[in-house]
Amino acid sequence: MSQAIVSGWMRPERGGPSLCRLMLWVTLRFGWPVGQALLPLITAYFLATGSDARAASRSYLGRALGRRPNLFDVARHFHSFASTTLDRVFLLSDRSDRYRITIEGKDVLAQALSLGRGCILLGAHVGSFEVLRSIGRHSPMTVKVLMFRGNAGAASALLEQLDPGFLDSVIEIGTPGAMLQVGESLARGELVGMLGDRAPRGEKTIPVEFLGAPALLPAGPLLVAAMLHAPVVLFHGVRTGRRRYVVGFEPFADEIVLPRGRRDAALQGWVQLYAGRIEALCRAYPFSWFNFHDVWAPIPSSTRP
Repeated sequence: MSQAIVSGWMRPERGGPSLCRLMLWVTLRFGWPVGQALLPLITAYFLATGSDARAASRSYLGRALGRRPNLFDVARHFHSFASTTLDRVFLLSDRSDRYRITIEGKDVLAQALSLGRGCILLGAHVGSFEVLRSIGRHSPMTVKVLMFRGNAGAASALLEQLDPGFLDSVIEIGTPGAMLQVGESLARGELVGMLGDRAPRGEKTIPVEFLGAPALLPAGPLLVAAMLHAPVVLFHGVRTGRRRYVVGFEPFADEIVLPRGRRDAALQGWVQLYAGRIEALCRAYPFSWFNFHDVWAPIPSSTRP
């Protein structure tokens, strides 16, 4: 895998370019330990100023933990996100020699690719997907990422500058020819990564049960897989400790089939299956889901299953 898969915030990012540039300079100049030492201050700042993110974190953690979260839980969630972002700086800038990355399910990926139709890597905002780049340098496979960049803020722009080849790996959602590029990549036997737990504004969503409550998840990734007849493998890259990650691949579908006459029901079944697998990850790693978006917003009764 020669390219990176990146997850970002769908909403516009806070923090001006000067502040972000200073933080990056300090981290890269003085090293990971200094960056790690700054994380409590960064966490406290965003905890104090990010009311929407606090509310989203509480909503999610209450479901993932099975209890009412307190302020410490929310702070831990924010700190986990900040820690992953710190690691992103070093992984993007090819300074991963001190990271220990465990890979699980490589045989799953090999089996999907043996079908000769490329492969869709379907993930969620669980952990960090920059770790795929660090293991990808030792693999001949190419990964393209289908992503929404319409709200990329100062932090994302500066982080992307750390990897001059990053934009070459991106297929941007909403641009002319995006789906054609996806099809061409799959036809070449490449991997196409996408996230399935947050929808750009206006994208079709499907009501499913997620963490014990009705939620709206996007239909787009599975519709793309069905249209292009590509196998789908689920993936994640979870931080398990300081500079420690587990990258996992697990089987999902050799092909997404949506039969005529019951297309909607079949699509909902696939999205529900995906939701169940992501729910298992969220319960196993409750502080590693970085969606910070209310997928449990009130659902009109006419759209409920």
